Amino acid sequence: MARISGRFGRVEPRASARAYVLGLLSQAERKNCWQLAEQAGHVRPGPMQRLLRYARGNADAVRDDVRAYAVEHLGADGAVLIVDETGFLKKGRASAGVQRQYTGTAGRIENSQVGVFLAYATGRGRALVDRRLYLPEQSWCSDPERSRAAGIPDEVRFATKPRLAWEMIAAALDAGVEAPWVTGDEAYGQDPQLRAALEARGTGYVLAVACSTRVRINQGRTSVRADTVAERLPATAWQRQSAGPGAKGPRYYDWAWIHIGAAEHRHLLIRRNRTSGELAFYLCWSPTTAPLPELVRVAGVRWSVEECFQAAKSQVGLDHYQVRHWTSWHRHITLAMLALVFLATVAADAAPKRPADPHRSARSSEPISLTVPEIRHLLTAVFGQPALSAARLLHWSIWRRRHQATARHSHYRRRSADEPAG
Repeated sequence: MARISGRFGRVEPRASARAYVLGLLSQAERKNCWQLAEQAGHVRPGPMQRLLRYARGNADAVRDDVRAYAVEHLGADGAVLIVDETGFLKKGRASAGVQRQYTGTAGRIENSQVGVFLAYATGRGRALVDRRLYLPEQSWCSDPERSRAAGIPDEVRFATKPRLAWEMIAAALDAGVEAPWVTGDEAYGQDPQLRAALEARGTGYVLAVACSTRVRINQGRTSVRADTVAERLPATAWQRQSAGPGAKGPRYYDWAWIHIGAAEHRHLLIRRNRTSGELAFYLCWSPTTAPLPELVRVAGVRWSVEECFQAAKSQVGLDHYQVRHWTSWHRHITLAMLALVFLATVAADAAPKRPADPHRSARSSEPISLTVPEIRHLLTAVFGQPALSAARLLHWSIWRRRHQATARHSHYRRRSADEPAG
């Protein structure tokens, strides 16, 4: 909290911000202003509401602090920036950016807000480091009166989601974030302007694209659909590679890569599920030569942002807000990002220096490393139940993590037995 204290003009919002973040880290059922005020011991929600809406402060400056904190504590070679979006289901039509639109949160068209996020991922951990609220063009950007009522600044103009993603990537690179790779799903991989901007900046990418994407093979004059390229590949073109660890062990797929276009380091990467045969496609570019395992690693890192969303919503109330104003949305989201990166940092610092062997851990009764949910549980106990002794807290933490290690070992062993040969 000391890192961001200078971003507030008075001591009162500074204290409210500390209480707000502690509330986000607490066991409060819903993390809105009413319950966070109750958690802080206030008799009314006014201080929390003023913090989000009226207090003198700069949410973007706090965002910069969050990003710098993540890079300082999680930074490592091979860092990857990940762009993705998530939805916030809402009622009514007064919340900034709300309209009936598709959101993956619900898996269908719902009345919702959509936020575009940038995540920072390394071998030490991952965290959300930037955010943009998407404003639909017709229902919001073309309606100045409605936008003004929701507190949207006059200078804000319509921007596509890939454009918002590029603004966040460029801001991170301008701030000195060393990340040689960017990845994202089809919504961003399909945008040629985003890919061109990354290439102009000299930043490599592994971006998912649709099976209908057309590519040029061997500098040919005609383009071919990506799924057609996959059908024509010989069996020897496929290599078994792990896309990184998952909940049940390494995530093995069959991978193939084909040089495309005239550029030397441009490839089409294809992933094939070893059980179902389902295919996924990625356009790849790098300023220097990158081997297949590196491209596979970057493609696998993309799922880290989904883990960030899940942790942010379940652990620190990213989607629990009950605000409508543009400023309020950005302040709540930014403080939730701060709480999440703090948990991720503590988890990274508590992790063993060398990756643990899940088979060895289970046999030797060693507990798994501290996780974000477990750290939040311990913090809540320390702040909320000071009468509990440290020995008792650690006893139950070790007991839980030891049983989780045993369950993980069982999953890995079963997965290994079921894995098809070859």
